[in-house]
Amino acid sequence: MSKKALPTRGQLERRLSQAIQSLYREQLGHQPSKITSSIEGNRVTLILEDAVTQPEQLLANQGEEALTQQVRSDLNAAIKPLLRERIQDVLAVEVVDLLSDTTLETKRLGIIAVLADNPQLRCSGSASKQPTHQAY
Repeated sequence: MSKKALPTRGQLERRLSQAIQSLYREQLGHQPSKITSSIEGNRVTLILEDAVTQPEQLLANQGEEALTQQVRSDLNAAIKPLLRERIQDVLAVEVVDLLSDTTLETKRLGIIAVLADNPQLRCSGSASKQPTHQAY
């Protein structure tokens, strides 16, 4: 693949956010209002805003926090293989670990993916001007 054909970090982060938003819409019938993706080396962080579904909110509002937490935990476990697959498809790198947690009070879901390698990215102008490390 030529260097010109590689996506920039921003393009890849946007594609990943869109793919994850689509996954949640397809699988849970619920679309988070915003997804922020960040790729740093072989680590990816995702923050999903308004990730808690209507049924979960209803349970929480009825004082069923323990049940709500269990439902969220079960949903996260059920979607985890699909999430791993979607991240791998977008980044073209194997996901070796996937961690997630939801805060019901803020309705945010945080996801950390550890990759087997860094995704292939096109260097932006400023990044390519940074000094490279050389062994002496």
